[in-house]
Amino acid sequence: MSDQYSHIVLGLGATGLSVVRYLCAQGVVPLVMDSRQIPPSAELLANTYPQVTLMKGDFDADLLCQATQIIISPGIPLSTPEIGQAIEAGVEVIGDVELFARAIQDKPACVIAITGSNGKTTVTTLVAEMTKAAGMTYAVGGNIGIPVLDLLMTPVDLYILELSSFQLETTHSLQCIAGTCLNIFEDHMDRYSSIEAYRQVKLGLYAQSERAFFNRDDKLTFANTCVQMNSFGLRQAEGNNWGLDEGYVVKGDTRIMPVSELVLVGKHNQANVIAAMALADVVGISHGAMKQVAREFSGVAHRCEVVNEVQGVLYINDSKATNVGATLAALEGLETHAGNVILIAGGDSKDADFSPLIGALANVRALITLGKDGDRIGQLKADYYPVIGMKEAVLKAREIATVGDIVLLSPACASLDMYVNFMARGDDFKAQVRQLVNHDGVGYTPLTEAQDA
Repeated sequence: MSDQYSHIVLGLGATGLSVVRYLCAQGVVPLVMDSRQIPPSAELLANTYPQVTLMKGDFDADLLCQATQIIISPGIPLSTPEIGQAIEAGVEVIGDVELFARAIQDKPACVIAITGSNGKTTVTTLVAEMTKAAGMTYAVGGNIGIPVLDLLMTPVDLYILELSSFQLETTHSLQCIAGTCLNIFEDHMDRYSSIEAYRQVKLGLYAQSERAFFNRDDKLTFANTCVQMNSFGLRQAEGNNWGLDEGYVVKGDTRIMPVSELVLVGKHNQANVIAAMALADVVGISHGAMKQVAREFSGVAHRCEVVNEVQGVLYINDSKATNVGATLAALEGLETHAGNVILIAGGDSKDADFSPLIGALANVRALITLGKDGDRIGQLKADYYPVIGMKEAVLKAREIATVGDIVLLSPACASLDMYVNFMARGDDFKAQVRQLVNHDGVGYTPLTEAQDA
């Protein structure tokens, strides 16, 4: 190909297509490359932007090296050899979040950004609901929902972004009014050389935030340098920080609300609510709006989501627990039910270390495993039940369970060995639960549409 391209978009999923849309609106016609023979948005690209060329298959290093800027999708590692050659040749490699940051750089800080290994979606959604309750206009995107560049189409008071480590690798210019790293657990070890390398990417958000919040209960979230930081946590807070004291959520010496009024269950969710309040407080959201949301918000889909109770057994979908830390948090949140939890776990471990689960698994009544690395988890407990798929897992759980038990799908693994994503895995679990019948062949009343939203 003899044509020269100043801008090359790598990856043609939802993010890549949003980059093409943004660049074309700026009068820039990029080249798009995707290693897949059938990229997800190929047909839409051809129909909407016929002037844009799509190259499929192996990346062309020569073309990459002659570009001025490469906009890379989060799922493509910077360590890809052809990308490394382009970086060595002086080509700027950024992501869509960096493009977004540059597009709003002349505006006052109007971004709240949330990263961390677990709880990102819950905290992002909580902040959005608090913003809504306060009557402010907002847009939510990033690693959740809408690609960030598409958020620019409608003016708002506040952008609320969930950011993954993959997105933060190529983001350096965000001007956040508030940002946080909620926690750090080993994750994506198939992409990072160590947990420290992964951590450093996450903590890069602090330098891009006017007010940065770390988790006092997780030392890995502490800043690398002696910068001015704020904090949240599950114990009494010093100064004007956020925490818990004598059964109340507090900001410094100010009591906000009793913990008993929170709808979300578990210590990890208490921390999520406190973090959301700390972030919302920075932009002037009233304590009244925060409390209203905290008293009503029951969680996001696939994150400790109650599916139904069948014959006295509660079924909970935590398919979004794609790493060990998330499953530990779920089990700790159910610690008052120790000995009554039947755990379904397994999938693609992404080369994670499962050993932190040993203590928690000792308090699990039964362990059912599935997927690529299910047996690795099973070996941490004296007895376990390996199964082929979700239907068999749910049937085995029904066979084992007695009244008062909780069947928890919390895989501690990614889903891509069996499903297109964790949502599909969670939906399969919910579908299998709905198929359960009692021994007399009588079904149960399913959740209403509103409850299952």
